[in-house]
Amino acid sequence: MKCVMAIIRIDKMNETKRALRDAGISSMTATGSVYGRGKGLWDAKVMEGVKEGRPEAIALLGAEPRLRPQRLLQVTVPDKKVAICVEVIIEANQTPAPGDGKIFVLPVSDAIRVRTGERGDEVLDV
Repeated sequence: MKCVMAIIRIDKMNETKRALRDAGISSMTATGSVYGRGKGLWDAKVMEGVKEGRPEAIALLGAEPRLRPQRLLQVTVPDKKVAICVEVIIEANQTPAPGDGKIFVLPVSDAIRVRTGERGDEVLDV
C-alpha cells in the first residue's frame, strides 16, 4: 500500500474530493492550511501589476518570497489504485498557471483499524 500525499490549491479541494469519490476512492485526510512555495516566487497577478507600475503591487513584493496557503491531502490506497489516485488528483488540479502543487507517493508498511485490530489492505476504505 502507498500514501499519496498531495499539496494542492485551497480552491481545488472540493473538486478533488468529488473526483476521488467518483473514482471509487472515498477515504482521505486533509490538513487545513499548509504554507509553501515552489520555484515561482510571486503570484502572477501581482507580477502583472508590477509590470504595469502599480505601487500597491510593487509593495506586495517585499524583500522575501511569500508562502502560499495550500491544502495537504493524504490518501492511503492499495498499490493497484495508486496510478488512478495520482491521475485523478492531477486532472482535478491542473491549471495553466504555476502553483498547482505537488504529489508524493510514499510506501506504507502497514495499516491497522483501531476498533478491530484488523491489518493491511482490508482496513482501507477504497
